[in-house]
Amino acid sequence: MTSLYLVGYRGCGKTTVARLLGDRLGWPAFDADELLEQQAGQTIREIFALEGEAGFRDRESQVVRELTAREPIVVSWGGGVILREENRTALRTSGHIVWLRARAETLIKRIEQDPTTGARRPNLTAGGGIEEVKQLLAVREPIYAALANLIVDVDDNAPPAIAQHIAAWLVTQQEGRQ
Repeated sequence: MTSLYLVGYRGCGKTTVARLLGDRLGWPAFDADELLEQQAGQTIREIFALEGEAGFRDRESQVVRELTAREPIVVSWGGGVILREENRTALRTSGHIVWLRARAETLIKRIEQDPTTGARRPNLTAGGGIEEVKQLLAVREPIYAALANLIVDVDDNAPPAIAQHIAAWLVTQQEGRQ
């Protein structure tokens, strides 16, 4: 297991941290949602509108199969990738999983400040907003926690410090396997 997978809710900083880690480790870094959009020629919002969540999740599972076959890489996974058992198994058996954990208030603030979110991402519950974040966190946090080899609280930490912490942790994991 040499790949590094970042999981967590939308807005927790997975893509930024993955790119920093890729640079630091000299590994290719991927944003799974960006790859999915490139392959589909559509935004996630458009895929949801045309194919529904099930269609999107099918496409997401295909990206999981593609990326988990490569190593060593750093991947920023979409927040809901952990919802399917087949995805959880693929991630668990092919890499180290790091959960970037943040409070709902931090997440909604970041989501609202991201100018691309509205165009690219659909609301996943009626109304969206902080209530959506809290509702989905209630479902996803136990899954993130069960999968994670490392949990990093990101609320009050800058991406470079988070990447440094994860890289240092990874070294201890690799040393332990030798």
